[in-house]
Amino acid sequence: MAYTRRDVSTLTRTERKRFVDALLKVKRSGEYDEFVRRHIEYYVPDGDDGLRTAHMTPSFLPWHRRFVLDMERALRRVDASVTIPYWDWTRDRSATGTPWTADLLGGTGRRSDHRVTTGPFAYATGHWTLRENVTDADFLTRDLGRPANPLPLPTKAELQSALDDPVYDMAPWDSTVRGFRNRLEGWGTGRGPGSWHNHNRVHRWVGGTMVTGASVNDPVFWLHHSFVDLQWTRWQNRHRDTRYLPEKPPRVGDDQYGRIIARHEKLPPWDMTPDEMEDMSTVYRYG
Repeated sequence: MAYTRRDVSTLTRTERKRFVDALLKVKRSGEYDEFVRRHIEYYVPDGDDGLRTAHMTPSFLPWHRRFVLDMERALRRVDASVTIPYWDWTRDRSATGTPWTADLLGGTGRRSDHRVTTGPFAYATGHWTLRENVTDADFLTRDLGRPANPLPLPTKAELQSALDDPVYDMAPWDSTVRGFRNRLEGWGTGRGPGSWHNHNRVHRWVGGTMVTGASVNDPVFWLHHSFVDLQWTRWQNRHRDTRYLPEKPPRVGDDQYGRIIARHEKLPPWDMTPDEMEDMSTVYRYG
């Protein structure tokens, strides 16, 4: 029977504790760091050569759907009552409210080096040392809202703009296109804050560890991507006659040949296709 992923703001104190405790146990086992390694490995920008599966590509959504599901399964092996909640960043927009409370994710980093010093994932607790990273830092960092150069979270209207697009993706299937996937992923034209939208801007708003390829080191990654996954579900329900694109891989000679995943191709590192990830209604739903 399908289980329910809930808005993190609705969790009881006991439910928050169970979620945190499960994360800490997965971390102690070493399994959490495997997730960090996998995300670093598959973070391939569209300016690099080779296959792109996780970012700047049509498979951004099915790749992260499976990635979050794998983590959820790891947590549920620890505690079957736990699911990955979602953080609605169009509504919970404070740097001191949910999910940044001491009993959940802790708060922002200190001014000097952005090290997180509150909550269960603070370095000083001894429970959350970063062992896989793209920098030498072994502590979690955040700069919520970037006070020195403020950056707002995406609004409901900005998210709605993505949901209104009836086309999943389009050629050349990268960070330069229109279409729902890229609008939600959030790559825009130009440089700086004006080029970060939706998913991408949230990573920038959190700052610190979340800005890097090792963003999985911050547990908010899972709450953020649970909400992103919910948007794909909402888009699917709104545009019922649309599917993942491309349906077929680019032909030999196309700049994107061998660089993106078509609907029925295997999506590394798993033995499954985007087509198989489009309907999760028998596994989980959103409440």
